[in-house]
Amino acid sequence: MIKLFSGTANPGISQEIADQLNLPLSNVEIIRFENSEVRVRIQEDVKNDTCVLIQSVSNPTDTNLMELFLLCDALRREEAKKVIGIIPYFGYARQNIQHRDGECVSVNVIIRIMESIGFHKIFALDIHDEATAGVFSIPFKNLSTFPSLAESVKEYLQMDAPSAADFAIVSPDQGGIERARKFGQSFFGNSDFHLAVTEKKRDMAQIHKSKALDLYGDVKDKTVVIVDDIATSAGTLIHAAELCEKNGAKRVLAAVTHHDFSTKAPDIIQN
Repeated sequence: MIKLFSGTANPGISQEIADQLNLPLSNVEIIRFENSEVRVRIQEDVKNDTCVLIQSVSNPTDTNLMELFLLCDALRREEAKKVIGIIPYFGYARQNIQHRDGECVSVNVIIRIMESIGFHKIFALDIHDEATAGVFSIPFKNLSTFPSLAESVKEYLQMDAPSAADFAIVSPDQGGIERARKFGQSFFGNSDFHLAVTEKKRDMAQIHKSKALDLYGDVKDKTVVIVDDIATSAGTLIHAAELCEKNGAKRVLAAVTHHDFSTKAPDIIQN
Protein backbone atom coordinates (compact mmCIF):
# COMPACT_ATOMS: atom_id res chain seq x y z
CA MET A 1 0.00 0.00 0.00
CA ILE A 2 1.13 3.57 -0.75
CA LYS A 3 0.70 6.21 1.95
CA LEU A 4 1.35 9.94 1.59
CA PHE A 5 2.93 12.05 4.29
CA SER A 6 3.59 15.78 4.33
CA GLY A 7 5.92 18.04 6.24
CA THR A 8 4.97 21.62 7.05
CA ALA A 9 7.04 23.37 4.34
CA ASN A 10 4.20 23.53 1.82
CA PRO A 11 1.01 21.74 2.93
CA GLY A 12 -0.88 23.21 -0.01
CA ILE A 13 1.13 21.41 -2.68
CA SER A 14 0.98 18.19 -0.63
CA GLN A 15 -2.80 18.41 -0.58
CA GLU A 16 -2.94 19.04 -4.34
CA ILE A 17 -0.81 15.95 -4.94
CA ALA A 18 -3.05 13.91 -2.64
CA ASP A 19 -6.17 15.15 -4.44
CA GLN A 20 -4.78 14.27 -7.88
CA LEU A 21 -3.81 10.80 -6.69
CA ASN A 22 -7.14 10.38 -4.89
CA LEU A 23 -5.23 9.41 -1.75
CA PRO A 24 -5.53 10.92 1.74
CA LEU A 25 -2.63 12.57 3.52
CA SER A 26 -1.68 10.29 6.38
CA ASN A 27 -1.64 11.57 9.95
CA VAL A 28 1.56 12.89 11.45
CA GLU A 29 2.16 14.96 14.57
CA ILE A 30 4.75 17.74 14.32
CA ILE A 31 5.46 19.74 17.47
CA ARG A 32 7.87 22.67 17.82
CA PHE A 33 9.34 23.49 21.19
CA GLU A 34 10.29 26.92 22.48
CA ASN A 35 13.99 26.10 22.07
CA SER A 36 13.31 25.62 18.28
CA GLU A 37 13.65 21.81 18.39
CA VAL A 38 11.04 19.78 16.52
CA ARG A 39 9.47 16.45 17.42
CA VAL A 40 7.64 14.29 14.87
CA ARG A 41 5.41 11.28 15.37
CA ILE A 42 3.83 9.01 12.74
CA GLN A 43 0.20 8.35 13.60
CA GLU A 44 -0.44 5.58 11.07
CA ASP A 45 0.39 1.91 10.77
CA VAL A 46 2.99 1.90 7.98
CA LYS A 47 4.54 -1.53 8.44
CA ASN A 48 5.47 -2.96 5.03
CA ASP A 49 3.96 0.09 3.25
CA THR A 50 5.60 2.34 0.65
CA CYS A 51 5.56 5.81 2.19
CA VAL A 52 5.86 8.94 0.06
CA LEU A 53 7.12 11.93 2.02
CA ILE A 54 6.53 15.39 0.51
CA GLN A 55 8.65 18.24 1.86
CA SER A 56 10.36 21.19 0.20
CA VAL A 57 13.70 22.27 1.63
CA SER A 58 12.82 25.94 1.27
CA ASN A 59 13.09 28.91 3.61
CA PRO A 60 13.43 28.33 6.58
CA THR A 61 15.79 25.83 4.99
CA ASP A 62 17.41 24.22 8.02
CA THR A 63 14.09 23.90 9.86
CA ASN A 64 12.42 22.15 6.92
CA LEU A 65 15.45 19.97 6.30
CA MET A 66 15.54 18.70 9.88
CA GLU A 67 11.83 17.96 9.70
CA LEU A 68 12.44 15.92 6.54
CA PHE A 69 15.21 13.90 8.21
CA LEU A 70 13.19 13.17 11.33
CA LEU A 71 10.08 12.15 9.40
CA CYS A 72 12.08 9.68 7.32
CA ASP A 73 13.67 8.19 10.43
CA ALA A 74 10.27 7.88 12.12
CA LEU A 75 8.81 6.06 9.12
CA ARG A 76 11.74 3.63 8.98
CA ARG A 77 11.43 2.94 12.73
CA GLU A 78 7.79 2.03 12.12
CA GLU A 79 9.02 -0.50 9.54
CA ALA A 80 7.90 1.20 6.36
CA LYS A 81 8.97 -0.94 3.40
CA LYS A 82 10.24 2.10 1.44
CA VAL A 83 10.42 5.83 2.06
CA ILE A 84 10.37 7.92 -1.13
CA GLY A 85 11.17 11.61 -0.78
CA ILE A 86 9.40 14.18 -2.96
CA ILE A 87 11.45 17.36 -2.55
CA PRO A 88 10.04 20.01 -4.92
CA TYR A 89 12.72 22.54 -3.97
CA PHE A 90 16.06 20.96 -3.04
CA GLY A 91 17.72 23.43 -0.68
CA TYR A 92 21.54 23.66 -0.61
CA ALA A 93 21.70 22.49 -4.25
CA ARG A 94 23.54 25.67 -5.25
CA GLN A 95 26.33 24.82 -2.80
CA ASN A 96 27.51 21.99 -5.04
CA ILE A 97 31.18 22.86 -5.51
CA GLN A 98 33.95 24.32 -3.36
CA HIS A 99 34.16 27.89 -4.65
CA ARG A 100 36.83 28.98 -2.14
CA ASP A 101 39.36 27.22 0.08
CA GLY A 102 37.87 26.06 3.35
CA GLU A 103 34.27 25.78 2.13
CA CYS A 104 32.00 22.79 2.65
CA VAL A 105 30.33 21.16 -0.36
CA SER A 106 27.00 21.40 1.43
CA VAL A 107 24.74 19.51 -0.97
CA ASN A 108 26.99 16.43 -0.70
CA VAL A 109 26.55 16.46 3.08
CA ILE A 110 22.76 16.68 2.74
CA ILE A 111 22.73 13.76 0.29
CA ARG A 112 24.88 11.57 2.54
CA ILE A 113 22.51 12.17 5.46
CA MET A 114 19.49 11.28 3.30
CA GLU A 115 21.14 8.04 2.27
CA SER A 116 22.15 7.09 5.81
CA ILE A 117 18.69 7.80 7.27
CA GLY A 118 17.12 5.36 4.86
CA PHE A 119 15.45 7.09 1.91
CA HIS A 120 14.88 4.58 -0.90
CA LYS A 121 14.53 7.17 -3.68
CA ILE A 122 14.44 10.96 -4.07
CA PHE A 123 12.52 13.07 -6.58
CA ALA A 124 13.24 16.79 -7.08
CA LEU A 125 12.02 19.50 -9.43
CA ASP A 126 14.63 21.37 -11.49
CA ILE A 127 17.53 20.80 -9.11
CA HIS A 128 20.11 23.51 -9.67
CA ASP A 129 22.74 21.31 -11.34
CA GLU A 130 21.73 18.01 -12.91
CA ALA A 131 25.27 16.72 -12.27
CA THR A 132 24.28 16.53 -8.59
CA ALA A 133 22.39 13.36 -9.51
CA GLY A 134 25.77 11.64 -9.79
CA VAL A 135 26.46 12.22 -6.09
CA PHE A 136 23.54 10.01 -5.02
CA SER A 137 24.12 6.32 -4.38
CA ILE A 138 20.34 5.81 -4.07
CA PRO A 139 17.95 6.32 -7.02
CA PHE A 140 17.38 9.99 -7.80
CA LYS A 141 15.09 11.57 -10.39
CA ASN A 142 15.15 15.22 -11.44
CA LEU A 143 11.82 16.25 -12.96
CA SER A 144 11.54 19.29 -15.24
CA THR A 145 8.80 21.88 -14.77
CA PHE A 146 9.73 23.82 -17.89
CA PRO A 147 7.13 22.20 -20.19
CA SER A 148 4.48 23.27 -17.67
CA LEU A 149 5.97 26.76 -17.34
CA ALA A 150 6.03 27.08 -21.15
CA GLU A 151 2.30 26.32 -21.29
CA SER A 152 1.65 28.87 -18.53
CA VAL A 153 3.54 31.59 -20.42
CA LYS A 154 1.63 30.81 -23.63
CA GLU A 155 -1.61 31.01 -21.68
CA TYR A 156 -0.55 34.37 -20.22
CA LEU A 157 0.29 35.66 -23.71
CA GLN A 158 -2.89 34.11 -25.14
CA MET A 159 -0.85 32.40 -27.85
CA ASP A 160 -1.27 28.77 -28.85
CA ALA A 161 1.57 28.87 -31.38
CA PRO A 162 4.03 31.72 -30.70
CA SER A 163 6.24 32.75 -33.61
CA ALA A 164 9.94 32.17 -33.04
CA ALA A 165 10.70 35.36 -34.98
CA ASP A 166 9.02 37.46 -32.26
CA PHE A 167 10.70 35.92 -29.21
CA ALA A 168 14.08 35.28 -27.65
CA ILE A 169 14.59 32.73 -24.87
CA VAL A 170 17.32 33.92 -22.50
CA SER A 171 19.40 32.12 -19.91
CA PRO A 172 20.61 34.55 -17.21
CA ASP A 173 23.94 32.70 -16.92
CA GLN A 174 26.03 30.13 -18.75
CA GLY A 175 25.00 27.32 -16.42
CA GLY A 176 21.33 27.64 -17.33
CA ILE A 177 21.56 27.27 -21.11
CA GLU A 178 20.15 23.73 -21.11
CA ARG A 179 17.21 24.84 -18.94
CA ALA A 180 16.44 27.66 -21.38
CA ARG A 181 16.70 25.24 -24.31
CA LYS A 182 14.23 22.82 -22.69
CA PHE A 183 11.80 25.66 -22.09
CA GLY A 184 12.13 26.90 -25.68
CA GLN A 185 11.54 23.46 -27.17
CA SER A 186 8.29 23.18 -25.19
CA PHE A 187 7.29 26.79 -25.87
CA PHE A 188 7.69 26.59 -29.65
CA GLY A 189 7.32 22.84 -30.19
CA ASN A 190 10.67 22.63 -31.99
CA SER A 191 14.34 23.57 -31.64
CA ASP A 192 14.37 26.43 -34.16
CA PHE A 193 14.31 29.56 -32.00
CA HIS A 194 16.50 32.42 -30.77
CA LEU A 195 18.48 31.41 -27.68
CA ALA A 196 20.55 34.02 -25.87
CA VAL A 197 22.65 34.01 -22.70
CA THR A 198 24.00 36.68 -20.38
CA GLU A 199 27.51 36.43 -18.97
CA LYS A 200 27.36 36.73 -15.18
CA LYS A 201 30.09 37.33 -12.66
CA ARG A 202 29.34 36.49 -9.03
CA ASP A 203 31.21 37.99 -6.07
CA MET A 204 31.85 34.93 -3.90
CA ALA A 205 32.98 37.09 -0.98
CA GLN A 206 29.53 38.72 -0.75
CA ILE A 207 26.25 36.82 -0.69
CA HIS A 208 23.60 37.60 -3.31
CA LYS A 209 26.00 39.82 -5.29
CA SER A 210 26.35 39.28 -9.04
CA LYS A 211 26.73 41.38 -12.16
CA ALA A 212 25.61 40.79 -15.74
CA LEU A 213 28.57 41.62 -18.00
CA ASP A 214 27.40 40.99 -21.54
CA LEU A 215 24.64 39.46 -23.67
CA TYR A 216 25.25 36.90 -26.39
CA GLY A 217 22.35 36.55 -28.83
CA ASP A 218 19.76 38.66 -30.63
CA VAL A 219 16.96 40.17 -28.53
CA LYS A 220 16.32 43.39 -30.48
CA ASP A 221 12.59 44.13 -30.97
CA LYS A 222 11.69 40.78 -29.45
CA THR A 223 9.70 39.63 -26.44
CA VAL A 224 12.27 38.07 -24.13
CA VAL A 225 11.50 35.18 -21.77
CA ILE A 226 14.22 34.78 -19.13
CA VAL A 227 14.26 31.18 -17.88
CA ASP A 228 15.80 30.19 -14.56
CA ASP A 229 15.45 27.57 -11.86
CA ILE A 230 15.70 29.75 -8.71
CA ALA A 231 15.26 33.37 -7.72
CA THR A 232 16.28 34.40 -4.21
CA SER A 233 17.59 37.97 -4.14
CA ALA A 234 16.33 38.49 -7.75
CA GLY A 235 19.63 40.20 -8.60
CA THR A 236 20.49 37.83 -11.44
CA LEU A 237 16.98 38.18 -12.87
CA ILE A 238 16.97 41.98 -12.72
CA HIS A 239 20.45 42.37 -14.19
CA ALA A 240 19.56 40.06 -17.09
CA ALA A 241 16.33 41.96 -17.74
CA GLU A 242 18.12 45.31 -17.73
CA LEU A 243 20.75 43.98 -20.14
CA CYS A 244 18.05 42.70 -22.50
CA GLU A 245 16.26 46.06 -22.47
CA LYS A 246 19.56 47.83 -23.10
CA ASN A 247 20.02 45.63 -26.17
CA GLY A 248 16.62 46.54 -27.60
CA ALA A 249 14.20 43.96 -26.19
CA LYS A 250 10.56 44.99 -26.66
CA ARG A 251 9.49 43.54 -23.30
CA VAL A 252 10.80 41.03 -20.77
CA LEU A 253 9.02 38.15 -19.03
CA ALA A 254 10.48 35.64 -16.59
CA ALA A 255 9.71 31.94 -16.08
CA VAL A 256 11.27 30.69 -12.84
CA THR A 257 10.58 27.35 -11.13
CA HIS A 258 11.43 28.20 -7.53
CA HIS A 259 10.68 31.59 -6.00
CA ASP A 260 12.75 31.12 -2.86
CA PHE A 261 12.54 34.86 -2.26
CA SER A 262 14.43 36.95 0.25
CA THR A 263 12.29 39.48 2.11
CA LYS A 264 13.33 42.27 -0.28
CA ALA A 265 13.02 40.33 -3.55
CA PRO A 266 9.29 40.90 -4.28
CA ASP A 267 9.67 44.69 -3.99
CA ILE A 268 12.83 44.65 -6.10
CA ILE A 269 11.06 42.73 -8.86
CA GLN A 270 7.92 44.88 -8.62
CA ASN A 271 9.97 48.07 -8.97
